[in-house]
Amino acid sequence: MENYQNLMDGIIEKEKGNRPTLLLHACCAPCSSYVLEYLSNYFKITIYYYNPNIYPYDEYKKRYNEVLLLIRKMAPPDVCVIEADYENDEFELEQSMTENGFEKFANPMKNEKEGGPRCFKCYELRLRKTVEYAKKNKFDYFTTTLSISPYKNVKKLNEIGETLEREYDVKYLYADFKKKNGYKRSIELSKKYDLYRQDYCGCVYSKKDN
Repeated sequence: MENYQNLMDGIIEKEKGNRPTLLLHACCAPCSSYVLEYLSNYFKITIYYYNPNIYPYDEYKKRYNEVLLLIRKMAPPDVCVIEADYENDEFELEQSMTENGFEKFANPMKNEKEGGPRCFKCYELRLRKTVEYAKKNKFDYFTTTLSISPYKNVKKLNEIGETLEREYDVKYLYADFKKKNGYKRSIELSKKYDLYRQDYCGCVYSKKDN
């Protein structure tokens, strides 16, 4: 498998001294903590909180408020946060064109195991929304915090990012934030800043599987 940490470090080295803009899709505060610590000196970061998968809405808002709390406590240099629309119906009822017309993507895959095809569609939904915003607002790069989780498929995440880079002509920052003890560091920072750590990924199906 490609070493995505090395690819990211190569981009950072190439951009050293430039501090380009980065639209960072964030799933939650604990995952964001290490990523911000690692990248905020190299990029001017805007956090993009788009997570229509998270259920219920109270949980969605709790995780969003924890991201705001992290920014206040951690105070990384000139980081701002954008909350996109919730759009949980879009996660449940996302329409994709098939030979027979339209079909829903999330609900028909409700019996898929966590970490499988349903999750890959969720990765793409969130990353596509992120790159669309990045394109519209002229960001230099986009990426996501999701690869810090040991439960996420890093290869699939980066393949989706690479595909969207070509489609939208916005540079994708390859990442495997578990490397360099990133996941361990996120746990340490979560304790330091007293962050809420959820016990399921987010969607109603992962909550049932928990």
